Amino acid sequence: MKGRTLYIYTYIIMVYYGRTVAEMAKPSFLRAEMPIAPDLHAVRGGSSSSSRRDLVFIVNPRGANGRTGKEWKKLLPYLRSRLGSDCNICESLTSGPHHAIDITREAIREGADAVIAVGGDGTLHEVVNGFFWRGKHVSHDNPEATHTTALGLIPLGTGSDFARTFGWKNDPNEAIDRIAKGLRSRIDVGVITAANDDPHYFVNVADTHLSAKAGYFASRYKRFGNLCYVIGALQAFLGHYNQDLKIRINGGEWEVYTKVTALCIGNAKFFGGGMKITPNANPSSGNFEVVTLQDFRWYDFILKLHKLYNGTHLSVQNVSSRSARSIEVEEIGGSSSVYVQSDGEFLGFLPRKFLVLPGAIEMIR
Repeated sequence: MKGRTLYIYTYIIMVYYGRTVAEMAKPSFLRAEMPIAPDLHAVRGGSSSSSRRDLVFIVNPRGANGRTGKEWKKLLPYLRSRLGSDCNICESLTSGPHHAIDITREAIREGADAVIAVGGDGTLHEVVNGFFWRGKHVSHDNPEATHTTALGLIPLGTGSDFARTFGWKNDPNEAIDRIAKGLRSRIDVGVITAANDDPHYFVNVADTHLSAKAGYFASRYKRFGNLCYVIGALQAFLGHYNQDLKIRINGGEWEVYTKVTALCIGNAKFFGGGMKITPNANPSSGNFEVVTLQDFRWYDFILKLHKLYNGTHLSVQNVSSRSARSIEVEEIGGSSSVYVQSDGEFLGFLPRKFLVLPGAIEMIR
């Protein structure tokens, strides 16, 4: 009984690897039903002065089981008092999956000074993907643009793993103060490509195999509430086997990695609710940190879990780390069974190529 209890506990912990996937894996958004530009104009109201910054705040009111929407309403008075005299504030609430992508693209095309993601990593992920269109930055559609639209973040609801990399607290008032100061610096963005698929972008961590699979299964049990994550992790681990992979770094020679449990590609340091999986990653370095876990068993996650959270796991046997500008990953055997996700969104299966885009986005820091 004691062994079974530890076994189940491991599955519960493992859910943190893929919990945000369940929030993202929903039917595609029907763009024809969502006129974006009128929404932006209506909320902004009036004509904007050339000296005032146009800020678009994108909020998922249903995030964190509705908590994001409630917290946003409480935050609005401080937001208006802190920014209202210097900025044109546009509040844009999303109505479904991928809506934030469309809102972001429209805001950039209209010349917004900044687009601010309000919520967790899922909302941030969509906003980042909205900065790009057909393989290039949206701003490139307008060669006459005289300024760059910046990315901002107000962590709300369940928090933000990406914010942890910068040492930011889960404090929306502090985030508003950062936005008011308007200091910017460029950050890298990862792009994921596969044959016959559109490119997909991420700023935090992409991962493959066990963690991505757990998140995928969790999305199928949403009707059970938070229990879906436990069920998803159980299902993933019960059917899991470590997989041999072929990896090519920076266009070099192919290398074989045997018995891979998970492979994590970090543009930033944290994922899964505070797990410091790629502790040396820096979103301004121009490189990923690639961390590979090999031949892990269920009990390894109990024995080494604290090291995964505090970032000291790189000294553990069967864990390796290396820096890369690009990485191509294929499974050996061609069964198309190795799952892929980025920033918590399920993307399909290997093979995939991951490439860093240095300084691709300006971020309010």
